[in-house]
Amino acid sequence: MAATNIETWQSATVIEILPVAAGIARIVLEPSLPLEAEPGSHVDLMVDIAGEPAKRSYSVVETNDDGTRLVISVMKAPLSRGGSTFMHQLAVGQQLEMTQPLQNFPLRIGAQRYILLAGGIGITAIANMASVLKRLKADYTLVYAGRSRGAMAYLDELTALHGQRLEAHIDDEGSSLKVPDLIARADEGTELYMCGPIRLMDAVRRTWEESGLDAPNLRYETFGNSGWHDPEEFVVRVPKLNLEVLVPQGRSMLEALEDAGAEMMYDCRKGECGLCEVRVVALEGRIDHRDVFYSERQQRLSTKMNCCVSRAVTSSTGARSDAGDAGPAVITIEPN
Repeated sequence: MAATNIETWQSATVIEILPVAAGIARIVLEPSLPLEAEPGSHVDLMVDIAGEPAKRSYSVVETNDDGTRLVISVMKAPLSRGGSTFMHQLAVGQQLEMTQPLQNFPLRIGAQRYILLAGGIGITAIANMASVLKRLKADYTLVYAGRSRGAMAYLDELTALHGQRLEAHIDDEGSSLKVPDLIARADEGTELYMCGPIRLMDAVRRTWEESGLDAPNLRYETFGNSGWHDPEEFVVRVPKLNLEVLVPQGRSMLEALEDAGAEMMYDCRKGECGLCEVRVVALEGRIDHRDVFYSERQQRLSTKMNCCVSRAVTSSTGARSDAGDAGPAVITIEPN
């Protein structure tokens, strides 16, 4: 059996932790109910945030054939909601609650050509795909973009494994990725798989569409927390529930509403499925759309939002007032 969308929980033991880049840890897990992890798979883990359990998703970077050894990599984000902090405090021998591998980002075998695009920590969702395509002797290019070599996990190992099929685009070395040039290399026989920050993915999606390429040949997975602006605290009002909740920097709107006792619908918690959609009734500020569910036109309208990842900010730039007396953004919604 291989990764599915059926959520089966198990225990897992941490058997190794190693740093692989600045602020990124490689964590090797030994699951109690081994299952093969196909390329593009992820696992959900229960983490502890301020004494409360929470579920977080991590891509499977590497696995052995029988699934008895799974590797994930976790970046300690400065504005983490708490999951990455918990993961970076793990110790060898520690027991975790974890699902068997789940599949929302499958690699289709049989395309004429592949472009695999990873931005930063997005390499965790792409690396296993590249390994499989190499074993199958497929026609593929692995494109890896990052701010600096020190921040790019597995860069040396991937270079050794994929040779000239790996393209590294590194900002501080003057070789930043140019999205139009990348998409110009795709044709009707090319499938592009990507994972990375919302700015990169939005640019690729827009350029892909403008180029007239088939939409089903562009496939992606999101971080679920990258946005156009730094997260601010903001206020969400739900008149029908008589709620006014302050959403801190380190919590999503969905989590803050759940904390306040609201019963919310959701599934992916990554801005992909749209199940947590809420209707925007009033807005003081603007919405930082962090989802990949809505089209660009729908995001501009800002009449709805995915409350699992999207946020409100005080201005078009997301910057706070220098005067220091401007209050937080306020958004009034009707829940699903």
